[in-house]
Amino acid sequence: MTTVEVGALDRTLEGLIGPALDRLADSLAGIADLDGAEAVVLVEATRAVVLDAVRRKVNRLLVLELNAARVTGRLTAPDPAGRWEEFVRTASGPAFWTGLTEHYPTLLDRLRVVVDNRCAAALALAVRFAADRDDLRDLVGGDVGELLAVDIGAGDSHRGGHTVALLRCAGGTVVHKPRPMEVDAELAALLEVLTAGDRTPIRVPRALVRDSYGWAEHVAHRYCADEGELTAFYRGLGHWLAVMRLVSGTDLHAENIIACGPVPVVVDCESVFTPLPPHPPTGAGEATDLVAEQLTGTVLRTGLLPGRGAGLGWRGVDGSAMGMLPDQQPDVGLPELVGAGTDEARIEIVPQQLRPTQNLPAESPQLGRHWGGVLAGFDEMASRISALDHAGELEPLLAGFAHCVVRVVVRDSESYTELARMLWHPVGLHDHVAAERKAVALLARHSMNTRGPAEAAVHAAEVADLLDGDIPVFTTTPAEGWLHTPAGTVCGPRVDQVAAALRRWREADFGLERRVTRAALVSAYLNQGTEPDLGRMTLPRPDPSKLDERRRALAANLVREVRAESVRGRDGTVTWFAPVLDRDGWQTTPLTPDLYGGTLGVAVLLAGYLHEVAAGRADTVDGVADVLDGTLWTARLTQRWWAEQATHTRRRPDPAGGYIGLGSQVWCWLTLDRLGVDSLDDALFLADQLPAAIDASEGPDLVVGHAGAIVPLLLLAERTGDDRWTDLAVRVGDKLVADALRPAPGQASWSVANWSGGIGGFAHGSTGIGWALARLAVATGEHRFAVLSDAAAAFEETWYDADREGWRDPREPTSLVAAWCHGAVGVGLAAADLLARDRPSAADRHADVLRRAVASAPRDGFGWTHTLCHGDLGVWELLTTSACRESGAAPGHDRESLDAVVLGGVEEHGVTTGLAREVYSPSLMSGSGGVAYQLLRMHPECDLPSVLLLGGADS
Repeated sequence: MTTVEVGALDRTLEGLIGPALDRLADSLAGIADLDGAEAVVLVEATRAVVLDAVRRKVNRLLVLELNAARVTGRLTAPDPAGRWEEFVRTASGPAFWTGLTEHYPTLLDRLRVVVDNRCAAALALAVRFAADRDDLRDLVGGDVGELLAVDIGAGDSHRGGHTVALLRCAGGTVVHKPRPMEVDAELAALLEVLTAGDRTPIRVPRALVRDSYGWAEHVAHRYCADEGELTAFYRGLGHWLAVMRLVSGTDLHAENIIACGPVPVVVDCESVFTPLPPHPPTGAGEATDLVAEQLTGTVLRTGLLPGRGAGLGWRGVDGSAMGMLPDQQPDVGLPELVGAGTDEARIEIVPQQLRPTQNLPAESPQLGRHWGGVLAGFDEMASRISALDHAGELEPLLAGFAHCVVRVVVRDSESYTELARMLWHPVGLHDHVAAERKAVALLARHSMNTRGPAEAAVHAAEVADLLDGDIPVFTTTPAEGWLHTPAGTVCGPRVDQVAAALRRWREADFGLERRVTRAALVSAYLNQGTEPDLGRMTLPRPDPSKLDERRRALAANLVREVRAESVRGRDGTVTWFAPVLDRDGWQTTPLTPDLYGGTLGVAVLLAGYLHEVAAGRADTVDGVADVLDGTLWTARLTQRWWAEQATHTRRRPDPAGGYIGLGSQVWCWLTLDRLGVDSLDDALFLADQLPAAIDASEGPDLVVGHAGAIVPLLLLAERTGDDRWTDLAVRVGDKLVADALRPAPGQASWSVANWSGGIGGFAHGSTGIGWALARLAVATGEHRFAVLSDAAAAFEETWYDADREGWRDPREPTSLVAAWCHGAVGVGLAAADLLARDRPSAADRHADVLRRAVASAPRDGFGWTHTLCHGDLGVWELLTTSACRESGAAPGHDRESLDAVVLGGVEEHGVTTGLAREVYSPSLMSGSGGVAYQLLRMHPECDLPSVLLLGGADS
């Protein structure tokens, strides 16, 4: 799509916006302190923002009308380009738009409101600039001079089309903010006290406060010049974390902070002293509710710390002020006009990377290396704040905020954007009554889930704002604490938010604050284990003495830690909080009921420990059975709550994956059944939900996608003797056959997030999918699955670097990787498992892959962490498989020496789990739970199943 083609479509909108712009020009001419050239600048800036606003609302409708005209034969030009031009000419006339009112009765009236509001807001901006220009010198260091350019629309529009605007003048740039700015001045005054004596104090832009609006200094982004400035920058972020914890700040996303060399400048601080509503009950039991409530009140609430979004359209994006790292964001599907210039133009959702933000202090920030500085900055500022409080000086400093108008973000802009897209969709424009009713119902449901305003009149007012092209705004003053709504009403309890914030500061558990800060680092990255900031541990010299005694002691201590770190509810439920990997990425939350990092994975560990104690292969730890019972109760409550939600809401089905999702949960319940827990009915309950999950699956991979359901379904069929589960696994296999890409003859890959052409590896790539297909072929005798598995193996070979004798990391192609998720360990384990199962004709290939994997794994995989997913215990499992031993693929790696190396490493370094090394996680795949589980399996007579192969290989 070229600029010329977009411009051609924009010609159709001229009749909608031209008259209003002409009226704006006439009004600007009457402003005494605005000269003609400046008026032209303002009109052209307004034209751009109005055109963009209208284009976003009608492009889909125009494309629909274009295709309708083509299909019905109303376009008669001989070629697609000619018919495009013919449509553009027709749509540029007033008769076209008037004619649309038959099918879209409110369209023109709504568009007029959008256009008129934007023009009225531009006029207000001009009047304010003309009146205040002499007073703006303090923001630019002299006369602002002539207005040269205006960027209107630097943010969402609110309350009649008003939005932030950048005014570039001969003497400098200023920022217009169409909201009360007293809060900016108060925060600046507070910071002046808190940062006194700092060489590079954190700050907000200088401000000129006016009645209901104001002006701010423009802050230019600049990368840090050296390591010293980077150190200062991250310490400053820690300062901000403490300050925002004090003032109950929220909404500190990436666009609200600008890196100005060593100083992180908060450029939008309107959401402070905001009410903290109680966390709504989860339905997963009191333990989960306790953890959720606890986390809601911590620094996680500020938005500064990394965290992955779960909202539609922005799922998996880390939009935080400290995060938003380049190359660590998923592709986001955004609507694009495709095929413009022809009569087959259409709107498509096109995956793309988000544009870089200005919160970053370096082009490629190494966040992990500086995270200690963030924590040190937090501690330093928290100490200053508490010292002021002990001296009786803090409360007077906060008193000035009492009557400032502040914004309360009740719903994020992404939710409003999706609702607006529905309201402005051709279907919504055609039956606007039904669309508005549906939008109100969705807001009501959202309010139930988030404890937002429940009044129908408020929801109707929010919808009215969206119909006008605005994002609704809720406000309060800290002295009141209740919400002023778009409906002109107030709701919620009246609570002095300054007093509440001060009380929460005095009652804060700063150990918890540090813990969640450490945990949040993981969320900045798409994957753990191979980040550039992760150091490598030295391996100890093997000590073969008292191996079993040491193994038992370490396993017992880790299980005691699992028990000690648990959170228990009065209803008998048990959970933990930790960095958890879900389908949206890494989050610091109560555990989900999955295998990878969830409660069911922990339950498998605890049941496995009791099993080994009964067999005399592990030491007794008091209280394990009680924690297991509570964990199982939590998982059962959660799965039934989620299923019940699906009966009355359009809830997205859970993933089907073998490590995150229903497949993983089925596997866990089957494993628990094998270990003596009465849990077959739980597995069947979840398996009944798999058909819908498979149909709605968003990817093919093993961890989250539908390939991960194959092995659990085969195991369920084996356990129950019910062929319908095998049939469902075959359905998954057929889906994989249909979706396979053919990058080269004899190769197969599958498109996954951020790698449309497919990647290698076990967790998300062709090895894992191919392994599942091979297991399906063995179970069913269906040759087509074996053929596709062979093709997947051929594609995996393209990721092997023969010169360096290892597998390239798809995330860092210049690096080799030897983990379960990517690289040698996962590739080797798949080969080891299939060596004993697959056709004899494939044996030589599997043996060769295993030999190469075993050569790479200890060299490239030891020393990063101790975890199963990307650490020493995954390498240990590969090197100790019977296939490895019997084939002689691991010369020099005898079992006793391997056990000694692993035990010595854990003893010397403590359990190391990745970037958040100091944060406890009971996770089976990425935390200490998996280390404990592998220590149990280290006993030569242990019969616990392999987690890394879902019960395969030597299980």
